Amino acid sequence: MTTGALASLINGVVDGDSNLKLTGFAKIEEAAPGQITFIANPKYAHFIESTKASAVLVSTCFEHPNPQGVTLIKVEDPYATLAELLRMIQNSIPKKSGIENPCFIAEGVEIPEDAYIGAFAYIGKGAVIGKGSQIYPQAYIGEGSEVGENCIIYSGVKIYEGCKVGNGCILHSGVVIGGDGFGFAPNPQGEYEKLPQTGIVVIEDNVEIGANTTVDRATFGCTRIGKGTKLDNLIMIAHNVEIGKNNVFAAQSGVAGSTKIGDSNRVGGQVGFSGHITIGNGNEFGAQSGIPGNVGDGQRLMGYPAVDVRKFARSAVYINRLKELFDELNRKK
Repeated sequence: MTTGALASLINGVVDGDSNLKLTGFAKIEEAAPGQITFIANPKYAHFIESTKASAVLVSTCFEHPNPQGVTLIKVEDPYATLAELLRMIQNSIPKKSGIENPCFIAEGVEIPEDAYIGAFAYIGKGAVIGKGSQIYPQAYIGEGSEVGENCIIYSGVKIYEGCKVGNGCILHSGVVIGGDGFGFAPNPQGEYEKLPQTGIVVIEDNVEIGANTTVDRATFGCTRIGKGTKLDNLIMIAHNVEIGKNNVFAAQSGVAGSTKIGDSNRVGGQVGFSGHITIGNGNEFGAQSGIPGNVGDGQRLMGYPAVDVRKFARSAVYINRLKELFDELNRKK
């Protein structure tokens, strides 16, 4: 595709040669002639001076010296446009379909014609598989569980009995949906006895869950992940947690049991939420923060216990100056 044709496709404007042929995408510091890259963050603008890419996707307000005369394609939002282009490419790849053998499909389970069941997959009695869904090799779909339409269940995913996955969900390798919650009670002898976990997990539509993330089943009722929420790799969601819509959680974060989280929150890596607390909507939590209590709406928190990011930044300045401050105090004694 030429730069001109691409610009027409994405409602962009070419600044340079509209007849350049493009063959693929690459990172700006690694791109070669024939490839297109992008600049969404101004701090990477200097790469325009050294990149070997034939074209660069930039914002309409992009201004930076361009000594090599690299062709620019200007759009309102380069990152969103790049995502759109990559989706177009991905959607052009034919989807897998059919049933590979050997695999196990319990008697009575109906597999839609356009679905895909990979070799060594296991689909238990009473399970439901939606139209267009892809179950990759060695996945486990337990008895009575449900997978909606157009889902991708990658190799090694385990969906325990009775759990429900909505439409358009993506579960990456190693995800476990519906493992037992961490419920134990001490007896008079000081031993811990297991509390049966009789609930389920409900994953709503368009949720994506990263590799080796676990979502535990409820003690009773359900653990719920709301529509459009995205969970990174290596996340732990405990029993009876309720997470709302359009949240994003970075890797290694964890949510303890029975915590309720609202909509549109952004959670950094290794953030920990205590159990039985309530989190509102539209909050941002900095990496490695500890959240021990309830949080309202629209807050930006960091640290342990988490405080407003501005207060955390001021505290960090004082901590870094502690020795200097103590030395000064001792001199005044």
